[in-house]
Amino acid sequence: MQTVIAFIIIFGSLVFFHELGHFLFAKRAGIMVREFAIGMGPKIFGMTKGETLYTIRLLPLGGYVRMAGEDMDSVELQPGYRVGIILNEDDVAEKIYFNQSVTHPNIVFLEVERADLEKDLFIEGYDEEERFVRYKIARNAILVENGNEIMIAPVDRQFNSKTVGQRAMAIFAGPLFNFILAFFVLMALGMMRGVPASEPVIDSVMPNLPAAEAGIQAGDRVTSINGQPIERWNELSGIVQENPGKPLNFVVERDNQNIELVITPATVVENEQQFGQLGILRPIEQDPLKAVVFGATQTWDYTVLIVELLGKLITGQFSIDALSGPVGIYKATETVAQHGIFNLMNWAALLSINLGIMNLLPLPALDGGRLLFFGIEALRGKPIDRQKEGMVHFVGIVLLMILMVVVTWNDIQRFFF
Repeated sequence: MQTVIAFIIIFGSLVFFHELGHFLFAKRAGIMVREFAIGMGPKIFGMTKGETLYTIRLLPLGGYVRMAGEDMDSVELQPGYRVGIILNEDDVAEKIYFNQSVTHPNIVFLEVERADLEKDLFIEGYDEEERFVRYKIARNAILVENGNEIMIAPVDRQFNSKTVGQRAMAIFAGPLFNFILAFFVLMALGMMRGVPASEPVIDSVMPNLPAAEAGIQAGDRVTSINGQPIERWNELSGIVQENPGKPLNFVVERDNQNIELVITPATVVENEQQFGQLGILRPIEQDPLKAVVFGATQTWDYTVLIVELLGKLITGQFSIDALSGPVGIYKATETVAQHGIFNLMNWAALLSINLGIMNLLPLPALDGGRLLFFGIEALRGKPIDRQKEGMVHFVGIVLLMILMVVVTWNDIQRFFF
């Protein structure tokens, strides 16, 4: 149960902040957002507020922000439709019913001759007395079809009516918010747990490990290893990890004196790779300002790490078997959750950065693929044919679903067989 709760909170937070980025910048650009969804598939909860439907859906495979003017969003009133119209006190249409029977004390029935729900906002036709009439349509008018309500979207509220920059920012904001979320989680982690000091000073020494056996003491400052000057803790840990089982010549400063020690790092095997270990801990500092810096530097370091691993995957140094889907992430979350809230926060930040980077890949159906099309549009000075772009994204979605199935099957075989 602990793992389930942790997974739901982490997954929900990552998806929520990603979609929140899309939502806020779409609204900032004046785009109507029809739906803000967490999850995919059948709706299990829905609430309408303003012009947006907020939903939670069954399948934990992501989420989406549905903007007016995208895909098959438009609704047309064809000539010959018989509609019921509710007018306000200024004889402006506020609600239009079609494809259903309806009774209302103030309803006016009309056989449509022409209607424009996007630009000029009008509807005209013949009423029940065969008179030709024309009504204006309110910018926030509601269309009701078979009991389903949808607000009209004037052309200036639609996604495709906005500038390339506004559309690109609305799409880029999703991954951007994943990086922002990671920064705040890591900053909070630095404030709660403290920030590891950057200087190569030993805070404590673990018993029965190489450092203790060689005579390292708390408070010692490592100044060089094998003649290489050491100024930061990361330099110290990097050399130790890269030299398991190899004697290293240390120079440490203790009470204003330099002491030479030979230490052989113990060999630790993790994920079929060997690392050196001394058994020393670095000091932890409680400083809010350093926590902010820690959040930023860790976000950058994790970003670089994931990009490097992605590069190895593309060049064939990693196989597709190394990828994990929802099942693999769930099992990893189960392991991390056993080591406390701090490790879980670090894991959440890493996942958030990973989600941001994956979505920025220039592949169809991903945010990066859409940004690529916007870039081409900016260079050409005109948009690519919507149908062709839609077909490319559709093929991308199919390929991504196939990849998801393969990765999930690999996870199931790895963890359950």
